[in-house]
Amino acid sequence: MNQIKVTIGIPFYNPGEYFRESIKSILLQTYDNFELILLDDGSSDDSLSIAQSFSDPRIKVFSDGKNLGLPARLNQIVKLASGEYIARMDADDLVALNRIEKQVNYLNLNPEVDVVSTGMCSITNACHVMSARLPNKEKNLNLTLNDGIKGATEIAHATIMARREWYFRNLYDEKAKLMEDYQLWIDALVKNDLKVGYIRDPLYFYREESSIQFAKVISAYKNQRQVISKKYKNKVSLKVKFLFYLTIEIKILVTRIFHALGIMNKLISVRNRGTSQKDDLHQFVSREIDKIKSFKGQL
Repeated sequence: MNQIKVTIGIPFYNPGEYFRESIKSILLQTYDNFELILLDDGSSDDSLSIAQSFSDPRIKVFSDGKNLGLPARLNQIVKLASGEYIARMDADDLVALNRIEKQVNYLNLNPEVDVVSTGMCSITNACHVMSARLPNKEKNLNLTLNDGIKGATEIAHATIMARREWYFRNLYDEKAKLMEDYQLWIDALVKNDLKVGYIRDPLYFYREESSIQFAKVISAYKNQRQVISKKYKNKVSLKVKFLFYLTIEIKILVTRIFHALGIMNKLISVRNRGTSQKDDLHQFVSREIDKIKSFKGQL
């Protein structure tokens, strides 16, 4: 039996019916030497039944009935993984059908890179394209701690594929809920252990409309501020800290205003300003989503 090349991990907590199409988008990948770990985080909806309804032998479903949070489950996936490379994905999103193939090829051809991120396309809950956030570079081996603090790594967390040994050197801080990726990049940068590659294609389709929840957004900003003020206060210059705190306060203020006006979804426009909205992008994403929706699999 061939060694598994890629572990794809999807932790899930009440993703609803979106979960079925997320799984389909992995089973339809052009690259097939993978295992798919579906890890339940104590869901109370039908998502565990959805995970168990697929009979593909590459799927492994785990459930212990507990709600431990995303960082803990991501670490669990790393420890369960058999693959040389580990890719992640959120349970209510979709991916382009060649995502895994492109990321495997990238890591194979760039041994100096530990983590490869891709472009991300924002879609509505009904799968209509809004826009895309595309990285500006193809590689960055010189990211600094200041880049991490300012959120300037250009890494889209849900899109990443990383070498298994890198993940074992850089496990998630399980206390860093709602900011696990932010904490991960900073912790890795402190050790000078974040060598990143980028695929500019929008290979990840993010249901951003579902992510704009006032309490979660505010908590994430406050948690970021707490990380810098406590854990890294002696590693960051006064100028960087001042600009960081100012930026966070502005983001919190804008979020509160949008919430008060009942227009939280406008935050999507703010996040996506200056991003690609070309017709060929819409056509590409629409074609991929149509293939996923029409896939019957072996249910």
